[in-house]
Amino acid sequence: MNFRAINHTIGLIILLEMAFMLPSLAWCWVDRDPASARAFGAAFVVMGLCALLFLLVGRRARGNFFAQEGFVTVAVSWIVLSLLGCLPFYFSGEIPHYVDALFEVVSGFTTTGASILADPAEMSRGLLFWRSTTHWLGGMGILVFMLAILPARQGGTLHLMQAESPGPTVSKFTPRLRETSTILYAIYLALTVVCILLLLAGGMPLFDSLCTAFGTAGTGGFGIKADSMASYSPYLQWVVTVFMALFGVNFSVYYLLLMRKVGLAVRDEEVRLYFLILLASGALIAWDIRDLIPDVSDRIRHAYFQVSSIMTTTGFSTVDFDAWPAFSKSILLCLMAVGACAGSTGGGLKVIRLSIMVKSLRRAVRRTLRPNSVQLVRVNGKVLGDDVLHNVSAYLVAYVLIAFGSFMIVSLDEFSLESNLSAVFACFNNIGPGFGAVGPLANYDCFSDLSKLVLTLDMLLGRLEIFPLLALASRHSWSRRL
Repeated sequence: MNFRAINHTIGLIILLEMAFMLPSLAWCWVDRDPASARAFGAAFVVMGLCALLFLLVGRRARGNFFAQEGFVTVAVSWIVLSLLGCLPFYFSGEIPHYVDALFEVVSGFTTTGASILADPAEMSRGLLFWRSTTHWLGGMGILVFMLAILPARQGGTLHLMQAESPGPTVSKFTPRLRETSTILYAIYLALTVVCILLLLAGGMPLFDSLCTAFGTAGTGGFGIKADSMASYSPYLQWVVTVFMALFGVNFSVYYLLLMRKVGLAVRDEEVRLYFLILLASGALIAWDIRDLIPDVSDRIRHAYFQVSSIMTTTGFSTVDFDAWPAFSKSILLCLMAVGACAGSTGGGLKVIRLSIMVKSLRRAVRRTLRPNSVQLVRVNGKVLGDDVLHNVSAYLVAYVLIAFGSFMIVSLDEFSLESNLSAVFACFNNIGPGFGAVGPLANYDCFSDLSKLVLTLDMLLGRLEIFPLLALASRHSWSRRL
């Protein structure tokens, strides 16, 4: 294990986190908010000392990064980022309990959007901006950002990107992963800017536009109002609906479009299935809520907004969908598990894994009927290796076991079955709002500290797709490489 390289990387990550706090500090100065500014200042001191410690321990780091170091670095980096990133909330006193502050910032970094705040509008704008910035950072991944702007450690870029990027495989657009990281963030930034401009064109104030666009781009869903997006105009809601869906698409498709390879982009199986599920779910819900919302245009808008929000695991809301019929709520619960595309900023199992599991099941049935036949699983015309299929199967097993264990622990708080189950689903799949006690008009402050810590861990497990954090529990991850 290359401990020096790991510590050096974590130190750089902390410095990047501090740099991304500076715009939030600027809002404190604009609003003449010395209390929040002092909170950021105190956080800078603690974070600076921690960064210095990691960099000193990792000085003169050399040698390659392998999968072992990549998974450990990503897991530890996200934990350290969360433990330090919540300090402005805690030091300011606006979230006086450290567990609550940690829950809030992890919800931001993992783009979950679950909150312990009853009314976010009561928080100062500097802290609100940092809260929304964590969404934008977590959406594409701060380590991917680091790979884009800093010289890469030899042999380490692929393993870091594999550990942080969502999906069963990582797409390389170019021979060098640093260039791939740069392209990813360029597309991400461009889509974010377009979203901001369209929100501003609809009359949304600048601060609201920035925070809403960050939440939309990261598919996080932290609202700056107690009613999330309900009080905004239909135009603004449609803009967010469309961009939530766009950020749920695999970013490799956008790269293909930029390279004018439209045919390859259109034929992508995952993206076609993603939009098919999204469009069909919206139509079914719009039909099911016809008695609750008589106006056709309003019904379609609310149905597709919530489908786009839940499937991309964003978590914004325009209505109290907890009051919808059981059929609509069942569809939304299924979409929580399905999630968006691999290689997007969305969470959940991912559409590609769902497709692979269905194809693997079909292969198993055919092998049962024809034991001597050769059955292959293809995606986009390419044969998937057994390693990818085993990875998907292992992920599903780990997903079920962790969800079951979390549900049992959270159930100690004795809320309803619907509340506990949807809380675990909403956090593990990085969605945010659930049903019952954690519905779109409620928050997570009602849970005990133990449940909040379990749900916090679920959010990290869901964002990092389980394996990097599980790697920390393996003694092999900490053994020195011979």
